[in-house]
Amino acid sequence: MKNLFSILCLGLSLITAAQQTLSGKITDINNAPIIGAEIYLPQIHKGTVSDFDGQYSLQLPKGKIDIVIAYLGYNTIETSIKITGNTIKDFTLNEALFKMDEVMLSTPFNKLQSHNVMKVESIKIANNSIGATNLTEKMSAIPGIANISTGSGIGKPVIRGLSGNRVLVYTQGIRYENQQFGEKHGLGIDENGIENVEIIKGPASLLYGSDALGGVIYLVPEKFENTNKTSANLSSTFQSNTIGFNNSLGVKTTKNKLQFLARGSYNTQSDYKTGDAIRVSNSRFNTKDFKAGFGYDNSKFKTDIRYNYNQSHNGITHEIGKQSTSKKMEDTYQKLNNHIISAKNNFYFKAFTLKTNIGFTQHNRNLFKNGKKKIEMDLNTFNYDVKTHFINTGDFETIIGTQGMYQTNRNNSENIFLPNATTIDFGVFATSNYDFKNNTLQVGIRFDNRNINTETHGKLGNSNYFKALDKNLNNFSGAIGLRSDLAKNFVSRINLALGFRAPNLSELTSNGFHEGRFEFGNNELDNEKNFQIDANLEYSNTTTEFFINGFYNSIQNYIFLEPSGKVINNFNVYTYNQDDSKLYGGEFGFHFHPENYTWLHLKSSGEYVRGKINTGEDLPRIPGFTNKNNIKFDFTLTDKLSSNYIVINNRNTFKQSKISEHEDIGEAFSLIDIGLGSNFTIGKLKTKFFINVNNLLNTNYIDHLSVLKEENIANMGRNIVFG
Repeated sequence: MKNLFSILCLGLSLITAAQQTLSGKITDINNAPIIGAEIYLPQIHKGTVSDFDGQYSLQLPKGKIDIVIAYLGYNTIETSIKITGNTIKDFTLNEALFKMDEVMLSTPFNKLQSHNVMKVESIKIANNSIGATNLTEKMSAIPGIANISTGSGIGKPVIRGLSGNRVLVYTQGIRYENQQFGEKHGLGIDENGIENVEIIKGPASLLYGSDALGGVIYLVPEKFENTNKTSANLSSTFQSNTIGFNNSLGVKTTKNKLQFLARGSYNTQSDYKTGDAIRVSNSRFNTKDFKAGFGYDNSKFKTDIRYNYNQSHNGITHEIGKQSTSKKMEDTYQKLNNHIISAKNNFYFKAFTLKTNIGFTQHNRNLFKNGKKKIEMDLNTFNYDVKTHFINTGDFETIIGTQGMYQTNRNNSENIFLPNATTIDFGVFATSNYDFKNNTLQVGIRFDNRNINTETHGKLGNSNYFKALDKNLNNFSGAIGLRSDLAKNFVSRINLALGFRAPNLSELTSNGFHEGRFEFGNNELDNEKNFQIDANLEYSNTTTEFFINGFYNSIQNYIFLEPSGKVINNFNVYTYNQDDSKLYGGEFGFHFHPENYTWLHLKSSGEYVRGKINTGEDLPRIPGFTNKNNIKFDFTLTDKLSSNYIVINNRNTFKQSKISEHEDIGEAFSLIDIGLGSNFTIGKLKTKFFINVNNLLNTNYIDHLSVLKEENIANMGRNIVFG
């Protein structure tokens, strides 16, 4: 652990060099200072905000550098500045009706979303007007994103019909591993301390390697405080349905070049109640979470070290039983302990920036039944990501890099579902961005190798026998994309990508009882490989935004679990197999914000995905066609009572009859949520208040993606949430 800490602190030794200062003032068209405008340098990941006088200042290396100025309610500015010495540059922002353009951290060149070749979605976690009660529910507000839920405490994101090990999660800038193959293995990250979520829909193996076949969930941690400022914040949310609280306390301070933050959170909820007023037994959960960060920044070097500890107790529901509002764990439940430590370092040179992300994740998973521990597994993962970003090459930008992972799975109990194993990943890649006229072209290529080595366990012929496995898998992947300004206000994107996913440990070696069935792995499985074409067309003017996305995803060697026809101890036996498959569909939507009624926002979107195996059978866990609508009224009452809103959300999910052989039809349902909120100031104290009524009509429904659908257990009824 001492050696790991030394690696994570690499570069914190004294670095001395001449520094150049870029400073200036941010104003509106009336020359009034704008307080809190974001100034960001995407190539070197540096930024600050303007002070009470609109002034800003940054220490930078010499050379030509891109700069982005953004503030809510104003048009975003993106330009380039050549730094040869101390430089003064002022900026004037013009008012805009729509939300500000954002820099995307999940893409290789960190451009504004409007300039990205890949379409990336983003959502602010602190946006209480969405009406969701947890992190994965908030993500599902984005068209094309759904949620596989097991009650109210366990959720898994779905991107265009793909989930689990086909969707890669990044947090604190590193790959996050938590035995995500299981349906009842949730995301396992607390939303407190998360600034926003960026989502890449479609294969991103070029940037992230194996498991990014379906897309990437990129969790952006909360930012450090502004220079020479200290702040604290307290939040508390109550949910009426589960009679529980979610509390969080955070503190931030920045002094010159040093930055620090810390946050502690506690979330406790009882069994949820359906629309028929029935409590779903053992759906309760309790979560403790602690996050901390340390940063250092000068003109030649920047580091961001983060730590997160999360402990969760999640009840596992099997049936409707005793009606209780207790929060104490009973019957069958999971106890999860996660430690995540990471260090993001940037070293600035004249012609390039060297970026290193190093991280370690310790995931401890325990399964208890009637107070006795049945399973305990430790999954330890070390990640590294080293990139060189060449930034002074005219219209070209190029990144070359290497990524890797060293992972061990160890059992600490007599009952073993997966064997002790070691997984080693190694990948190298290169990608370039070229701007010409009104177009941007992006291309890249990558090579990956994965080695999986397992230990022999038990004796041949016994039910708990695991044969040793030494499997080596290679893959080449690549991508090409083009963004074009077709005409005034029209933008198109087309991306072609090759992705892959190596079979996981569960698919190769599982041997035993898991989630209500016996599962047996197949060590002959090969890589899943896919080719996806993704097209996007957008239109925007001062009052209207419209988009339409379409995709076709062809997957070779798609891995799936199916019944073998055998039975052990009255439980069905399932095995893993492979076949080619395809998914296709898309999303469309609009946002209308009339110029003469700036207090009004109207949004609507639709999303559809179809998944089929080449034998003709439909893929499981595919959501039905869904329509999402939103009406929002913004208004300000006084200077001290601002950013008020009233919102109405509506979700219509249609009947899903295109189901796999072992699923039941998903019935249609419609939900309505309402909410209101306000920001108000008392002295120097800034306060936010909101109240949402989710499932206003108390509809009793079963979502097709609910794991509890197999038990005919309904989703949550009416829930009043305020904080």
